[in-house]
Amino acid sequence: MERIEQHASWGGRQEVWQHASSSLGVAMKLGVYLPPAALAGQACPVLYWLSGLTCTEQNFITKAGAQQFAAEHQVILVAPDTSPRGEGVANDEAYDLGQGAGFYLNATQAPWSTHYRMEDYIAHELPALIARHFSVTGKQGIFGHSMGGHGALTLALRHPGLYQSVSAFSPIVAPAQVPWGQKAFAAYLGDDRQAWAAHDAVALLATAAERLPLLVDQGDADDFLASQLQPQLLQAAADATGHPLQLRLQPGYDHSYYFIASFIGEHIAHHARYLK
Repeated sequence: MERIEQHASWGGRQEVWQHASSSLGVAMKLGVYLPPAALAGQACPVLYWLSGLTCTEQNFITKAGAQQFAAEHQVILVAPDTSPRGEGVANDEAYDLGQGAGFYLNATQAPWSTHYRMEDYIAHELPALIARHFSVTGKQGIFGHSMGGHGALTLALRHPGLYQSVSAFSPIVAPAQVPWGQKAFAAYLGDDRQAWAAHDAVALLATAAERLPLLVDQGDADDFLASQLQPQLLQAAADATGHPLQLRLQPGYDHSYYFIASFIGEHIAHHARYLK
């Protein structure tokens, strides 16, 4: 791990690190916010943020205003990139496939399967890396936005016991049923709809091995609400299975970081209750 940025923030420090990823086969960047307690040598819980389409590690750390609340609750915030990148990494001209659009799964189809192993990276490699380089308690939560909201929900559901808390902003809750997910899943996973269901939060609720409470915020002025997000499908699946879900439709809010910044404090407080 090589630290390539550091900035004092709310008594803590916002850092950006770069490392060679064994899962992805490329160098990856990630934002790490260390609250005051971490700088003082105390072990802290870790909260992972997964960003949406086109984002890098920079979007969340510069736009969400999360450092203030991470400092208040003494949690380490980790914000990785959204995909492998670089020369020799498969890509597509469209914004919703390839670099910047990893969908937080392990691709099984060529040419994507060579590098696109984001589930292994987020769920396994990254926690081990963070534990080696920082003092952590072993408790961790996960949250994200849009494609990253999809990633947070599905990784929490696919790896029971790995996370103590989960939440999402504007998540793609049923990627197998909407254009963004169908395009990505067909490319990364092929035509097997069973493979798609294994990475679809709505489908995963039917067989969830634990009842980890879900907090989801969605703006009702989001341009993608009807076409790509469809949170009512998650509500229906939660109702059918008795899975705890707090779905909040926020009037007037869109898909942007203005929305995220407005409620990020409540989300970090939600996680902090489970991570202490």
